[in-house]
Amino acid sequence: MMRGSQRCWFLWLKVTLICRNSQKIIPENLINIKKSLSLHIGKNALCIIMGKRIKKLKKIRIHHEGTDTLIYSLFILIAIGVIFWRAFDSKLPFWIFAIVFGSVYCIVVNFFRCPIRRFPSEDTDLLIVAPADGKIVVAEEVDEQEYFHERRKMVSIFMSLFNVHANWFPVDGRVVSVKHHNGNYHKAWLPKASEENERAEVLIEANNGQQILCRQIAGAVARRIVTYAKEGDECYIDEHLGFIKFGSRVDLYLPLDAEINVKVGQKTTGDQTIIGKLKGQNS
Repeated sequence: MMRGSQRCWFLWLKVTLICRNSQKIIPENLINIKKSLSLHIGKNALCIIMGKRIKKLKKIRIHHEGTDTLIYSLFILIAIGVIFWRAFDSKLPFWIFAIVFGSVYCIVVNFFRCPIRRFPSEDTDLLIVAPADGKIVVAEEVDEQEYFHERRKMVSIFMSLFNVHANWFPVDGRVVSVKHHNGNYHKAWLPKASEENERAEVLIEANNGQQILCRQIAGAVARRIVTYAKEGDECYIDEHLGFIKFGSRVDLYLPLDAEINVKVGQKTTGDQTIIGKLKGQNS
């Protein structure tokens, strides 16, 4: 059985072919039928597109880390706007203020987006999933001297102001330790930012016994790192690891035998993009 929209498409196509192939004068009622069907199909297509957009918007919420910032900022902007409106005879200063700071406020709202996401597959065993939205800026072997004191595969994701800044656990496992280090605020994409900037480090033991390090790094603009991970807790893909406010980076230090599926310059979606896969159970 065909659905209503499919029947409309079929009938419209049939009428069109009749109109094109007919050598006689086409009856006016047949032309009206074609116009009516075209209008109906157009409305259906628009409804489908709008439905998808509305469904997508329903999956987006504001992260609770930004609630206070957004509310207080909005009250301040409204108060200043009222002052501009009443203080000047010309309304030009008010509109300049409204356009400039209204745009800035929209950027901040966009920054605190927190989409509702679920990894598309239930089989997440040994998978390494992107902990953040952004772009891969490092994917190479390095000497990790703080925890492992050995060669490790390092994957770094840089988050701009326009990316979602919620962070997700990259693997299923158990949180071994959580540490916070004060530091500088170099630009997050610089190599030295990984060791010199303010950062939070979450050491995770995956289900195969291997350990990986997830490092949240504050950038030149970011001034606060929030980490929800607690030592001893079990952790899973789809769960939030933390949040970094205003521009930042997340580094992953993986075993040398881990399979890596991303490359430098590739864009990532937190809790969706597969970074790679760990090897089987350790002996």
